[in-house]
Amino acid sequence: MRIVNSERLIMRPWELDDADFLFDLESRCDTVRFLGPHAKMMTARSEAVESIIRRRAIDDPIHGIWAVTARETGHLLGNVLLKPIPLSASAKGERPVEIGWHLHPDAQGAGYATEAASAVMTDAATSGLQTVIAVTVPLNVASRRVCERLGMRSLGVTEAYYDECNLLFEKDLSR
Repeated sequence: MRIVNSERLIMRPWELDDADFLFDLESRCDTVRFLGPHAKMMTARSEAVESIIRRRAIDDPIHGIWAVTARETGHLLGNVLLKPIPLSASAKGERPVEIGWHLHPDAQGAGYATEAASAVMTDAATSGLQTVIAVTVPLNVASRRVCERLGMRSLGVTEAYYDECNLLFEKDLSR
C-alpha cells in the first residue's frame, strides 16, 4: 500500500507495532458508535493485531485503510479508508468507493479528518478514481461537517449501505 502525505500528516500502512493504539482507538464507545451496525468495540489486543493483518492484506492501487500519523511527531491519530462500500442486504448494483475516517478523541477537532481524507482522495484521483461517496449516521454531526468541508454534495438519506439509514454524500474527483 502506498504512503500518502499532506501538510501535517502522513497516511501509511498499519504496522503490527500499532496494535496498542488501534486497540485503544477501537475499544472506545465514543469512537466506534458511528461506524455502523456491524462495528463492535474491541475487547482484546489480539483483535487489533488481526485487524492490522486484514488492513495490510489490501493490495490495490487505489483502495486502502491507512494509519493517520502526525508528520512532526509520528504520533498515531486515527484511521482513513478508501474502499468499496458494503451494500445493504436489500440493495443491488455496483459498490461505489467510500471515503471514511475515525480519529482518536485526543486528535479530534483539529482538522485532521478533513486533511487526511482530502489527501487520500487527491491521491486516488491521480490514480484514476472519478467518484467517491461518504455515509454518516444522521447524529454524527462532526462527520457531516467533514463531508461539507471536503466539498462533497449531499444526496439525502439512503438505506443502500451498511443495512441502516445514513446520510449520503458524493464527490466528483474528475474536476
